[in-house]
Amino acid sequence: MTWQRVREWIELGGPGPFPADLTEADRKAVAAELPGYLAGRLRVEGRWAIAENAHPFRLAGAACLSGAAQVAAWLDRRELREPGQPEADAARILAVLRDRKEEWRRDLAYRLVVGLRAGRVRSWQTQIGRPGFDLAATLAIETGIEPPENDAFVVGWLWHLPRRLHAGDDALLDVMVARLFQAEGVAAPLAQVVDVLADLASGGRIERRVLIDGCTARFLTHGQDRDIEPFVRLWNRLQPTPAEVFVLDLARALPVAAAPLAVLAADELRRYDETVGLTCDLFAETVGALAFRPERKHVTTALRLIAEATPERADGALAALALVFGHDDHTLRARAVRLARKLAPHASTPATSETIREAASALPWDLRTQIAAVYGEVAAPLPVESPVPGTLDITISLPEMPPPIVSPAQLIAALDSPPSFRPQDVEEVMGALVDLTHRDRAATVEALRPWWLENCKGYGDRLFNLPSSFTVFNPYFLLRHCVSAVVSPEQSVEASRENAGYLRENGRYHTELDHVFPDRMREVIALLESGRTLPALLATPTTPTGQVDAATLVTRLERLGDHEPLPLDFDQALLRLPRSVDPEVVARAGKLTSPAGRRLAAWLRDGGLADPIMECGIDAVIRVVSYETYRRIPAMHAHMRPAVPDLPAPIAGLCSLAPKEYWAGLSDDMTWWPSIMPSHREVIAAHVLECFAVGVVLASRTRVGVLTTLVQGDGPVGRVTASAILTAFGDRRTEGRASAVDAMKILAKRGEFDAADFGWALAELVRAGAVKLARVTPALEDLAFSGAHRETWALLAEAIPALLPKEGERPPTGLADLLKVAVKAALMAGARTEIPGLAEAAARKGGSRVTLEARVLLDAIS
Repeated sequence: MTWQRVREWIELGGPGPFPADLTEADRKAVAAELPGYLAGRLRVEGRWAIAENAHPFRLAGAACLSGAAQVAAWLDRRELREPGQPEADAARILAVLRDRKEEWRRDLAYRLVVGLRAGRVRSWQTQIGRPGFDLAATLAIETGIEPPENDAFVVGWLWHLPRRLHAGDDALLDVMVARLFQAEGVAAPLAQVVDVLADLASGGRIERRVLIDGCTARFLTHGQDRDIEPFVRLWNRLQPTPAEVFVLDLARALPVAAAPLAVLAADELRRYDETVGLTCDLFAETVGALAFRPERKHVTTALRLIAEATPERADGALAALALVFGHDDHTLRARAVRLARKLAPHASTPATSETIREAASALPWDLRTQIAAVYGEVAAPLPVESPVPGTLDITISLPEMPPPIVSPAQLIAALDSPPSFRPQDVEEVMGALVDLTHRDRAATVEALRPWWLENCKGYGDRLFNLPSSFTVFNPYFLLRHCVSAVVSPEQSVEASRENAGYLRENGRYHTELDHVFPDRMREVIALLESGRTLPALLATPTTPTGQVDAATLVTRLERLGDHEPLPLDFDQALLRLPRSVDPEVVARAGKLTSPAGRRLAAWLRDGGLADPIMECGIDAVIRVVSYETYRRIPAMHAHMRPAVPDLPAPIAGLCSLAPKEYWAGLSDDMTWWPSIMPSHREVIAAHVLECFAVGVVLASRTRVGVLTTLVQGDGPVGRVTASAILTAFGDRRTEGRASAVDAMKILAKRGEFDAADFGWALAELVRAGAVKLARVTPALEDLAFSGAHRETWALLAEAIPALLPKEGERPPTGLADLLKVAVKAALMAGARTEIPGLAEAAARKGGSRVTLEARVLLDAIS
């Protein structure tokens, strides 16, 4: 009877307090039933359902289980350990535990603290409490035990600190402050309470020295960890005086410290030196640690300190300068050489001079000569090992073609594919719809009707009578429209009427290529709405790139017989033909007697579509900054026109291009573009470039991944393709730039990488400010080390002459880093050549990075 009462209380969600009138025997009875009842509920409802209603189970177990170990284990069960309201849960459990013996409560408090787990903190837990902590902490305070050491308990204390201080509860403060500097996982909560701890120190509630010493200890033990930043913030908030700073510990943490701590240590050591003065040994350790670090700013700090060094600090300073001699930044190396020459008279031991001579062997010839003039003969440098390129490994295969659809059941299965299916899949489904309705329209309608009722009819006005860019242009919805044209022509006709109105108003906001496939779909929809049929569509691809085999196209026209093909479908089929056709196929086409057959035969005899006339260069595009303000930015654009007159209007439109204003050149989805003209990559690249000029340069919102599909097509690639790929490096997204690198690798793997075009495009884009070298240079380094080192070098050899500054000009930002990549590519390629203007740039006076890198490159290729 008692168990039934408790069970009903649990199932109602634990309303009100737990029954207080239970005898010891009643509690034992409940404790015997409770585990089995929970196990049964878990089997039926699952862990998550129980977790959402954990509190009544927790409270019943705390009230009825006898041993402290049993209660602790019960509360720590996976499905019970995170109640929805931890603070309220803790208060109610504490209430039922108050009649337990004090020794039992101390045992439970100890177990709860030890058993507290770390783990991810959800956003709501930072507001209402971390599960498990309130109960463990409050019970520890009530029983007076010192909480055993547990990092998770320290983490919980930090998350709860502001709330508990607000409630006037800081009984654990002194114990926990001493532990937080040794605990793992405290960075996230500490970041939230830095100001709280600093305010407690300034108010005298926490001893300031404890926090400063704790931070110092953390710097020594965890200084290299990325989560050191909250401790750095706490240090800066405390603003230690020079007398409070352990400068030796900071100097020892500096060589491997994470970035935030490295900055703090360098600043504190410099400040201490200015106010108190570092000993010679500590000065040597400081500048040596700074010179050892890879970051340029820290090496620069070391050189600045050394420039102000007194003669008695010369030995330590020279040891640090020897480290800088091996740095890869030539400006820093040249500065280190100047300082070494200045300090040479103050070197107190032969060992110091020998250290400088040994390190100088790694310097370039001109700097090595300067050291030798002061310190004596320097050993010849060891032969420079050329960087080792990788093996060009890039997947250039396209996905397999979908299997033919020859039955209504296969058609329905294809229609049920995910909405992200590929262009080849959509084309196959559309072709099957036409083929099956021609064979037996009534049977096809009957087979499609259940699918249509589930996927099309229910959309009603929302799908068809309220058209949008998504429903009018997206293949996923256009296929549903095709099905409606078969099953319910009346509904389809109404939808087509609404869509036509939308297109008249909004079609101009979509690019020429964005219209190609949707317009073909609408052509098919109109055919199906009319009740007419055709034996086949002509443009359904036969290869993954989108090409249509010429022999297959002739066969399809033979099947059509006297039927005239759909105009857009025929035009698309012509654009998908390969660039070369077997003479036997041309002869077969010549025997076709229909108008379309004669047109195909003439098209094949003339060699297909002539490549359009194309020019490429920097132009300006208008960007809308606000509703009233416009500005022009430079970008690469292609100008294109047909090479021959009298092309069909749709084909002529695709072969014509001029720069457009902002939105007119933007497309959110270019997935279909390469398959529209798979034998004319440069034409599609011109449209892609137009889109990138807006979508990449201004918004980083285009599908840059189209490049890897585009380059796997057929036809010439030239300046336009190169410009499109390099413009993609303006993408702020890493994955976008990675796609551009992959496109270059694919071209290199296929032997189609034209370095002259890429070099020209790079120089034009950089000089115009349309692409930043900071984004291109790492990509070119990746390309070089991936195995395409010869192509990379040839590209850079073409671009560098146009990028080198003339006398009095400022070099493009990042040119020095580009020259460094050129050195690596040249060494890997074994280049021995002459770069126009490089010798002049290397001969200029001064120690700019560009001049120094030009000298290294000149030496590498001479």
